[in-house]
Amino acid sequence: MREPSRPTPDPATETFLAHRNLLFTVAYELLGSAADAEDVVQETWLRWADVDLDTVRERRAYLVRITTRQALTRLRTLRRRRESYVGPWLPEPLLTTPDVAEDAELADSVSMAMLLVLETLTPTERAVFVLREVFDVAYDEIAEAVGRSPAAVRQTAHRARAHVAARRPRGAVSPAETRDALAAFRRAVATGDLNVLLGVLAPDVVLLTDGGGVVRAVTAPVVGAGAVARVLGRIPAAASLRPVWANGFPALVVRLDGAVDTVLAARCDDGLVTGLYAVRNPGKLTRLEQETVVTR
Repeated sequence: MREPSRPTPDPATETFLAHRNLLFTVAYELLGSAADAEDVVQETWLRWADVDLDTVRERRAYLVRITTRQALTRLRTLRRRRESYVGPWLPEPLLTTPDVAEDAELADSVSMAMLLVLETLTPTERAVFVLREVFDVAYDEIAEAVGRSPAAVRQTAHRARAHVAARRPRGAVSPAETRDALAAFRRAVATGDLNVLLGVLAPDVVLLTDGGGVVRAVTAPVVGAGAVARVLGRIPAAASLRPVWANGFPALVVRLDGAVDTVLAARCDDGLVTGLYAVRNPGKLTRLEQETVVTR
């Protein structure tokens, strides 16, 4: 007995599905929130479904334009909310696959450290920077997406590049370096040996903890190896620390009684941990078990 043939997607659906992962990544880099990025992708689909494809010259560019506009609208609202956020704000952790790290530029662009730098840009600067520097979108297409002239977009791109260059973490970091440092860090936390922990932390390491005012968290940056080690020493011995890939780099998921308690991402330089990002806000951990694909 022959199986019934599956219906072929219509051209609009087929095009959208072909670029869906790209649209999600664009939205995530603009918003720093996977949940909001998913909402933007759904909004993009609703608008795309009503488009007359015969009037669209370049479908990928058109979809990116819709996504950018929807993300910018949402970003301006989110920025106002973040002004009253309790303690440090960190991006929602995004589980990625190891092969994302093979694209060094893409991995860097979704890293915790870079997303925090992007937070210091204006919404328009952020959109221009992400579209141009990460996805290599043409200036004319960016201009249509952000509602500016191509000349103005070029100026904005120049200004955003200078801003990011002055604030981005130094040097490129290899996933292997991060993985090795986190492995040593994991052993130190598991054994409770403060000296071992101090051995993997840079003297000027900075710890940011995001509890969102919902769970207990340090509400100011913790600076210095000794201070950071003391805070991390509070992780219960019963906690499990599972290695994962998050935001393009190795990270740790801390579980207590089987439930996700914290996602700990790290920035490593020269074999030492120079930055730690602990996301504890439960609202940012609900999607953690869902696989999300990051792509260009």
